[in-house]
Amino acid sequence: MKPTVSILGAKLALAILVPAFAASSAAQSSEDFANKQGARRVVLVSIEDRRLAVLENGKVLAYFSVAVGADVSPSPIGDFEIVRRVANPTYYHDGVVMPAGKDNPVGTRWMGLNVRGYGIHGTNSPRSVGHASSHGCIRLRNRDVEKLYAMLRMGDIVQIRGERDEEIAAVFGGAPDVVAVHGSEAAGGQ
Repeated sequence: MKPTVSILGAKLALAILVPAFAASSAAQSSEDFANKQGARRVVLVSIEDRRLAVLENGKVLAYFSVAVGADVSPSPIGDFEIVRRVANPTYYHDGVVMPAGKDNPVGTRWMGLNVRGYGIHGTNSPRSVGHASSHGCIRLRNRDVEKLYAMLRMGDIVQIRGERDEEIAAVFGGAPDVVAVHGSEAAGGQ
């Protein structure tokens, strides 16, 4: 009799565990799928600070120094979305076409915004970073834009702010003036 009870008990336990395991596996698969798809990230740009932060679920993942629009060609203020990503872009402006390379004004990466002609990109003039010197785009050193490009996807949000507010102060108030990615500092320069 005991073998029958233990076989019956094992079958009962198995009948209870299999659906629970299947539900757990389905939930885990959905979680894995969501993680592979990635959470939507927010790029917060402070014109006044000449800084950019990447946030996910309210947590800062990285900081970068940027160049912003000059007084005669200011950066657009507002909320935008990344709608195009190009590695080693060709530069097109007023009839000029410049292939990818070290002299390309948009550097090694381009992330176009949903406002025509504006984006986040690298530069062939790294000394411009930290200044109001672009034609309105957000410009980073090439080594930095490559790191940023790897962190972002189509559909990520870009918030460009012209004035300091509580959010800008909270995000950039104590940020060091170096690139920090996931809490580690990147050294070197371009």
